[in-house]
Amino acid sequence: MNTVFENSAREYDDWFVRNESAYRSELAAVKAFLPPDGRGLEIGVGTGRFAEPLGIEVGVEPARAMATTARKRGIKVLEAYAEDLPIEDESFDFVLMVTVLCFLAGPFRALCEATRVLKPRGRLIIGMIDPDSPLGRAYETNKNKSKFYRQAKFHPVGQILKWLEDLGYADLKTCQTIFQDSATFKVPQPVNEGHGEGVFVVSPERNPVWFLPTEAIQSSCPARTSVC
Repeated sequence: MNTVFENSAREYDDWFVRNESAYRSELAAVKAFLPPDGRGLEIGVGTGRFAEPLGIEVGVEPARAMATTARKRGIKVLEAYAEDLPIEDESFDFVLMVTVLCFLAGPFRALCEATRVLKPRGRLIIGMIDPDSPLGRAYETNKNKSKFYRQAKFHPVGQILKWLEDLGYADLKTCQTIFQDSATFKVPQPVNEGHGEGVFVVSPERNPVWFLPTEAIQSSCPARTSVC
C-alpha cells in the first residue's frame, strides 16, 4: 500500500475543499453516468468524497486513516485491496473507481475483480487521469513534486479501454472534463464527449457477464492475491 494515503489523509481530504470547482467538475462527470438506482460500491473510496454525495453506501479502502474519515461520512468501508475484494460474485448494480488504477500494482487484476462483483448488466464507471491530455502531460512532468502522485503510473486511456475489451466489454465510450489548471477557474468545467483534451476522463461501461460467464473472466485474469 502507498503509505502516503495513511499518513496524509487529512491533506488529501483538504484538496477537495481547496479545489472545489475541480471537485464539482469531477462529480458532475461521474454523476452523469450513475444508474438512477441500485446498490453501488466504490473501490478506492478514500475519505468518501465521491461516495457520500453520490449516495454510494459501501466502499473498499486499504488505508485505515482514509477509511476512518469515510466512515464518519456514513460509508460502510471494507479495509481491503482492489485486487482481492472480500465480496461475493454479482453483488452490486454498479461499481465506481475514481483515480484508483494509477496507484495499483495490479490494475488489470482490479478490473477483473470489479467485473466479478458486478451483477449481470451492471455498470462499471472509471474516473482516471488522462496522461495524453495537455494538463495530464503537465501532471506527468511534475508528479515527483506531489507526495500523492509521485508513485502513480498514469495509464493511457487506450490501455484501460483495451483491458476492458479483453474482459468482454464492448461499445466503449468516454467523456472528459477539467481543461485547465484548477487554480484558474471558479465554476465547474463542462463535461464533453471523448478524451485527449480534459485531464479527468470517465468511462462508463456495462458489465458483459451476461454473455461472458464469470468462469471465462477468471480464466483471463491473474490469480487473486492480496497486494501490499
